[in-house]
Amino acid sequence: MRLTSLVRKHHEAVKFLVVGGVCFLTTTAINYGLKLTVLHEKPVTALVIATLMSTVLSYVLNREWSFRTRGGRERHHEAALFFSVSAIGIALNSLPLAVSRYVFHLSVPDVSRPVQEIADFVSGIILGTLIAMCFRLWAFKKFVFPHAEARPPRRTGRGPRSTLVQHEPVHDRAK
Repeated sequence: MRLTSLVRKHHEAVKFLVVGGVCFLTTTAINYGLKLTVLHEKPVTALVIATLMSTVLSYVLNREWSFRTRGGRERHHEAALFFSVSAIGIALNSLPLAVSRYVFHLSVPDVSRPVQEIADFVSGIILGTLIAMCFRLWAFKKFVFPHAEARPPRRTGRGPRSTLVQHEPVHDRAK
């Protein structure tokens, strides 16, 4: 019961975390797809490209689901703010990986390949994502979708598929 009330109280944050999980998986898949193929020498670039691609997915999911009833701005202004906040988020997401690789030199030949990959995952995917996620949640609620209940919630029980049409039974005409 306590968990249910907590989820209801913070429903936007829960939805934001679900969207973040989907985008996390998308970012990770794209990042490793690029890093293990065409961008194996450029891990920060691979992470930036992966994060950019998942940011587009994030906009659609956040606008249409996480912050569905929030708004207060025209759509083009909202999109510009979303992508500006996301650009800062991408920089914050990439910063720990850049520090790991270029400040701490956690890359081959200074360390073994497994150590490099673990350091990349922890710094770029885990730490970077957590830092960027906290910033984005705050900034989206503060700047991008500032007004709660600015858009009407979806109505349930309305629309062409929401009513049950009952037809009169067809009587046997042969009688």
